[in-house]
Amino acid sequence: MATTVTSKGQVTIPKEVRDLLGITPGSNVAFDMAENGQVLLRKIDGPRGRGGRPASRFAKLRGKATAGLSTDEIMALTRDEN
Repeated sequence: MATTVTSKGQVTIPKEVRDLLGITPGSNVAFDMAENGQVLLRKIDGPRGRGGRPASRFAKLRGKATAGLSTDEIMALTRDEN
């Protein structure tokens, strides 16, 4: 299967390959280099952030603060104010 590279370096993954690998919109994929010089495409499972990108390591902490501090108190702590 052949495809054309756009001026932005983008390609369309053929439908047969997407179906085989279970790639859907928002899926993450990786390109691996084999020892023989071939490039391999694989689907990566994992958390997604905005735009299908992997979620940041801080995303899982969002909304988890339970200390009951006000914004001003939190800012004072980050500034090391007593």
